[in-house]
Amino acid sequence: MATRESNEQASGTGRRALLGAAVLGAGGTVLGLGGTAGAVPNTGHGPARGRGRGLSGLPVPTIVGHRGASGYRPEHTFGSYQLALDMGADIVEAGDLVATKDGHLVCRHEPEIGGTTDVADHPEFAGRRTTKTLDGVQVTGWFTEDFTLAELKRLRAVERIPANRPHNTLYNGRWEIPTFEEALRWQDEQTRARGKQVWIYPELKHPTYFRKLGLGLEERVVGLLRKHRKDRGNSPVILQSFEPTSVRRLSKLVDNPLVVLLSDAASRPWDFVETGDPRTTADLVTPKGLKEIASYAQGIGPTLDLVIPRDASGRLTEPTTLVRDAHRAGLILHPYTMRNENPFLSAEFRKGSDPDAYGDVFGAYRVYFATGIDGVFTDNPDTGLLAREDFVNR
Repeated sequence: MATRESNEQASGTGRRALLGAAVLGAGGTVLGLGGTAGAVPNTGHGPARGRGRGLSGLPVPTIVGHRGASGYRPEHTFGSYQLALDMGADIVEAGDLVATKDGHLVCRHEPEIGGTTDVADHPEFAGRRTTKTLDGVQVTGWFTEDFTLAELKRLRAVERIPANRPHNTLYNGRWEIPTFEEALRWQDEQTRARGKQVWIYPELKHPTYFRKLGLGLEERVVGLLRKHRKDRGNSPVILQSFEPTSVRRLSKLVDNPLVVLLSDAASRPWDFVETGDPRTTADLVTPKGLKEIASYAQGIGPTLDLVIPRDASGRLTEPTTLVRDAHRAGLILHPYTMRNENPFLSAEFRKGSDPDAYGDVFGAYRVYFATGIDGVFTDNPDTGLLAREDFVNR
């Protein structure tokens, strides 16, 4: 999620779908959970075309493996996805989706792949290094849209933040870049092997950017979902994007549960910038803005700082009204991103200054869960599941 993840830095008439009906979902049996946090009651306003019904089978708070189990393996690899399932994650974020030159969808954090692959070690691709403007920011590196799928398959994934996760570098070069279609097939294989439904939560990255390149993401995503019969209201695929117009476009094409991602309050979604819409994220998280989102989506994915802001010293302050307001609008909330390492925690939960050391992340989970959020993205699914066990059995 790049700079949109504030806590990642080192310093449709939608209703709220009923979550928590099945405590023995993914991870519940392993942990022996005694119950789940109560879901907000159904508002009685049915979702357009039946969207979102499948969400009712997920435990609350839902633990989403962020790019897999990226606290332990290089992100967006089958090694990371597989480990997230093995740890018991309820959902795996299998796919930040970006496009290749020949129109395939691949799973990478960003279209720029210099930090997540070994492309710099391939002399045959040295001439592809370039500088582009991505959502108003100049970025230098190698971009997926300049490679065919066959060329990308010659690369291998590497750890994105080695300063915080030096242990993950052990796995550099082990896995290739997955395609979205491979992720959909993996989902089916894992569902059969485990005897329970595996859920995924792909994100469409920079839809406006790719549409201007003639590589529209929405139609490609929808085509694959239809091919694999996963475009329905009860399909185990939740779609998300930081661009509200992209989510609105998806709402007209598929019945899947949809989520609008929200960055820091002062930011503007890039599709708003491109179309001249003056609204910021702060406008979207007002009751009026949330009501509009609920007309075409079932949930929001805010930064944790939109749920509980931090003060100038990096400590948590009082929770905002976002959880209450979103629930009143009929929306679920899956904030991002919980991580175990000190730099990603608020100041009161850090232990020392070692950037690779773990802080009091269980204390942090306890505070966030108490706000009533419906789930959370985490790089460490095992930690999140233990924190949930603590919370629901407290």
